[in-house]
Amino acid sequence: MSRLLRGLAAALLLSTSAIANAQTQPTPAADPRDVPAIVTVHGDTPGPVYDKRIFTQFAEHLGTGIYGGLWVGRGSKIPNTRGFRNDVVAALKRIAVPVVRWPGGCFADEYHWREGIGTKRPVKINTHWGGVTEPNAVGTHEFMDLVEQLGAEPYIAGNVGNGTPQEMAEWVEYMTAPAGTLADERARNGHKAPWAVPYFGVGNELWGCGGNMRPEYAADLTRRYATFIKPPKGMRILKVASGANVDDYRWTETMMREVTGQVDALSLHYYTVPGSWPPRASATVFDEAGWAETLSETQRMDELITKHSAIMDKADPQKKIWLAVDEWGTWYAGDPGTNPGFLRQQNTMRDALVAAVNLNIFAKHADRVKMTAIAQMVNVLQAMILTDGSKMVLTPTYHVFALYKGYMDGTVLPLEISSPQYGKDKWTMPAVSASAVRGKDGVVRVALANLDPNRAHAVSATLAGVAAQRVSGQILTAPLMTAHNSFDAPNVVVPLAFDGAQLAGGALTVTLPPKSVVMLELK
Repeated sequence: MSRLLRGLAAALLLSTSAIANAQTQPTPAADPRDVPAIVTVHGDTPGPVYDKRIFTQFAEHLGTGIYGGLWVGRGSKIPNTRGFRNDVVAALKRIAVPVVRWPGGCFADEYHWREGIGTKRPVKINTHWGGVTEPNAVGTHEFMDLVEQLGAEPYIAGNVGNGTPQEMAEWVEYMTAPAGTLADERARNGHKAPWAVPYFGVGNELWGCGGNMRPEYAADLTRRYATFIKPPKGMRILKVASGANVDDYRWTETMMREVTGQVDALSLHYYTVPGSWPPRASATVFDEAGWAETLSETQRMDELITKHSAIMDKADPQKKIWLAVDEWGTWYAGDPGTNPGFLRQQNTMRDALVAAVNLNIFAKHADRVKMTAIAQMVNVLQAMILTDGSKMVLTPTYHVFALYKGYMDGTVLPLEISSPQYGKDKWTMPAVSASAVRGKDGVVRVALANLDPNRAHAVSATLAGVAAQRVSGQILTAPLMTAHNSFDAPNVVVPLAFDGAQLAGGALTVTLPPKSVVMLELK
């Protein structure tokens, strides 16, 4: 055989061997994180209403949540209307705050309403929050003025902790009676017409700061106090009982057994707290493990609502008693240099994801969850707004609430989702969170959140029963997990137009950037 032929034969042998070897080698496995999230939106089987009261705000006499954050007094150089700062009120009106819960919180169960009316108001020590003086400058009349300025409704938290049924009954009469001695006193104090009081909390956290009660005793007191909450003819007050702390299912069982027929709602409190109690984690200095732990703990809200609702369903299968998650949000160590009792914390892109995940979870449970209140409105915990003197800044959480504003009183469109996983260390969770609502304006809105801080994730959605011709959207994201808005840089995390979604043939495809919240409108 010639040298040329021998070379060709050798080359052929090597080529054949390489092909055979390649055919026997396993194909590299695809990265499961590259699999798109698959979503089916059921516009053809609409669900319950996404109650606007899910966007309730919470304002407690705590730190600068009231004094400085909302109230500056009529003589302040900061522009105000009857003592409430105009910039904060205007910002809250833009997100259409529907209800405000006041005066607490733990503060409520030591609050005596008569100390907050008239011209002679005692100065006391706020024993719960920071040991500072409480001037009682903001009382019933001032709070009612605030909600009127906001166009919101009041949710009054009554004092069961160290108050009496008579005191609570007289407060209700003072606010709502059209005539009589207490109505005359109200008129002398500047408000002749009665106020509507749609919601009244029968105590707060009776298992803890509201009295450290056993559930049986708390249930008995709830029945007693609720008996004396008597609105005038033609007015209805929905009564909210103090519900469970996190996973105290025995509390819910006892309350549902004993107070059904006496109250209209049962509360639930759950805070996202990375690490152990008391909160020690920083609001702004954290790594990816801190990001993942926080978002993983937030997912627990779904489990808690599911289990508490199952207990409520046994006693109330018609769902006449609704669940009010009237304290939720992140809780970290206070910002450095602040009074630790003031619970002031910055608010980052991580908190924006926490807010979106919770709002999506509430959509899943909208048949039972009719009210929730993030804690809190201004300057405290996961706030909408931070102030410092005359300065004001909107937080990433505020912008999430603005994105979801079109959900108010819309109809939930149930959805199914299969998502790739995101994880860091021991914390693993679905990378994509979603919900959908057909708004009162007929627009279908789809909310998507990418919890993965590193990778974009594709979403492929089938839209059953949704006839839409075009899609538009907004996105909230930032380059860093710790990104936040400050007084010096107020626009680091703000909504922007989003063009990463396509609509064709009844199907929606979306590419979600890392650590993002996206709100789509289908028209």
